[in-house]
Amino acid sequence: HVQLVESGGGSVQIGGSLTLACAASRGFDDADAEWGWFRQAPGKEREGIATIDSSGRTAYADFAKGRFTISRDNAKNTLYLQLNSLKTEDTAMYYCKNMDGYYTNYWGQGTQVTVS
Repeated sequence: HVQLVESGGGSVQIGGSLTLACAASRGFDDADAEWGWFRQAPGKEREGIATIDSSGRTAYADFAKGRFTISRDNAKNTLYLQLNSLKTEDTAMYYCKNMDGYYTNYWGQGTQVTVS
């Protein structure tokens, strides 16, 4: 199975930007169902932000469209999430996830984003 390590979180002012990275212990496999970013704010359920499949097709939650961008670097085995125009409501723990070809989910430990 894959191991995922997120990084890049931190404290940022309203309107600022951050780039989150998710380093994977193996390469992106065409058999993978998808890769994605999720977040969870205190007292709230975890919600999906964006996904990217093996073909590179992306999908975004409505709140992320136009502000967030998911991408991947195959050579570095790394998934990214570019966060722009950040709002206070974006404050949350951000997680990356892999769903492999058997539809098993693997999660990283998360990276905290705080917007104030």
